[in-house]
Amino acid sequence: MILWQLFVSYLKIGFFGFGGGYAMLSLIQNEVVLQHQWLTNAEFSDILAISQMTPGPIAINSATYIGYTLAGVPGACVATFSVCLPALTIMVLLTRFFLKLKENPYLENVISAMRPVMVGMIAAAVLMLMFPQDEGMGNFPDWCSWVVFAGCLFGLWKKVNPILLLLLSALFGIGIYGVVCWI
Repeated sequence: MILWQLFVSYLKIGFFGFGGGYAMLSLIQNEVVLQHQWLTNAEFSDILAISQMTPGPIAINSATYIGYTLAGVPGACVATFSVCLPALTIMVLLTRFFLKLKENPYLENVISAMRPVMVGMIAAAVLMLMFPQDEGMGNFPDWCSWVVFAGCLFGLWKKVNPILLLLLSALFGIGIYGVVCWI
């Protein structure tokens, strides 16, 4: 039963998740946290953090992790396959007609009209993570998150290597949250 629910949920996400992985986050959160209540917002935030750090698209990584969390390896396979299936199907169908559709003004207008929707979906994902719906969830954003954020912005402004910023952020997080977890 859970595998079928995963398949249907991630198929919906794959079909309606225009704009890339970050635009899909609000759809994924709606399905996983609100509709089916498979995860809490805190668990979802943790999976997103892991999905962002691992190589590959965030939507596919999060589908794999969420599927694995819910149903092990079969769940990971079903969720990953079903989130990829719509894009794969559409690309196979459209590849044949790409050269004809490439400069079609109607298609260009549709894509232009979708851009604000994509920006809105990304903004919804940001707001969802900043202001979670769970009662008593105080893990994001806390003062430590703001310190890391400010430090990374400063580092980017000073043109510090992004890999070094990532490593320093990880060490800071391990130091702070490792200490906080023991209290």
